[in-house]
Amino acid sequence: DLFDYKPELQKFDGKEVDMEIRRRDIKKSKLLGSRRTFERRGQSGLWCSDAFPNIARHMDKMAVIKSLYMDSFAHGSANLQMNCGRILQGHPSLGAWMAHGLGSSNPNLPGFVVMLDPRGGPIPGAANWTAGYMPAAYQGTVLRAEGNPILNLQPPGLRTLQMQRDHVNAINAFNERHRQGRETYSELSARIASYDLAYQLHTSAPEALDLSSESESTLEMYGFNEPKPEHPLAIPPAHFGRQCLIARRLVERGVRFVQLYSGGGHQQQNWDAHHGVEENLKIHCPEVDKPIAGLLQDLEQRGLLDETLVVWGGEFGRQPVWQGDNGGRDHNPKGFTYWLAGGGVKAGTSYGETDPLGHEAVSDRHHVRDLHATILHLMGLDHERLVYHYGGLDQKLTGVVPAEPIRGVIA
Repeated sequence: DLFDYKPELQKFDGKEVDMEIRRRDIKKSKLLGSRRTFERRGQSGLWCSDAFPNIARHMDKMAVIKSLYMDSFAHGSANLQMNCGRILQGHPSLGAWMAHGLGSSNPNLPGFVVMLDPRGGPIPGAANWTAGYMPAAYQGTVLRAEGNPILNLQPPGLRTLQMQRDHVNAINAFNERHRQGRETYSELSARIASYDLAYQLHTSAPEALDLSSESESTLEMYGFNEPKPEHPLAIPPAHFGRQCLIARRLVERGVRFVQLYSGGGHQQQNWDAHHGVEENLKIHCPEVDKPIAGLLQDLEQRGLLDETLVVWGGEFGRQPVWQGDNGGRDHNPKGFTYWLAGGGVKAGTSYGETDPLGHEAVSDRHHVRDLHATILHLMGLDHERLVYHYGGLDQKLTGVVPAEPIRGVIA
């Protein structure tokens, strides 16, 4: 419905076919053609539907991968695989691997920041941005979705910053004494580091998170003045626009990895179109269309796009057949699309294909572990050499199954 145009699906809309919906569950289903209008965009001629009129203007910046697949039909395990490389909990997230591999270029800000939708977060919660078996300091720092992103940045009452520093030093001295002889417990070291970082945030975070210095034209670019979509479950684009603008400011100030989530809650509050794909798109596409386009435009104008990698996608795709009576689409891990823009990406590229109905990746198929290898490569990291020794193994984000960067999208 967004980037993978399928004329055959449109042509045979409503026809009954035998199709595997869930694993080994083959049944007769009615094809559901997209109700969106597709056009070739820009000089590259990449397809984009009218659901994203603003993003469509930036297709020449993107490499669109249409042939990804993964291993789970369920939200929780699929989110874990997209974020942590496995369908089971306990493994470090991509952001934690970045922190492990690249370190921090600004000790006064977190190296890995997460921003959620005000309606809720992804299943299964913090496991999506965990440090797993790595030091706990590598886990994502979650900013609040509404109001002040970080509470209590100003010392209370008459306490000065120096008094706060002395207070933190005293706490850390006791914590350090307690840590002696317990060096294997990374949580203790992380606690000490978190107190230090919390103090540094008093001076660094207010400036980084304060949007009052941004011009009215910049706020407009990110969708701050866009009206709320008509659907009662929708939220104003300013919410995601705020996330995108904060992300740009954090990246400017040296934060390595920023992860933004759109959608939260149950089904239509999320990008989960069981009860009607058209309704779902009308809720969520206007919420993110202008903010994402604004982020790409702003990064380019500031000369940051060449050194910033933007990755867009979900935990899986959707089925090309009807679910229910309102034109819903069920989960589909067998073939789906991601796009990348910016740092080191071969812009204006369409890579791979699903079958003519959009059900399964068939040409230049790549498991999500290859997407992870690609992201690491574009960030200057080798997925084979980026390891962390745990449980008697040199653990990797991409696991033990062979993986490779997707060379067709790398400039």
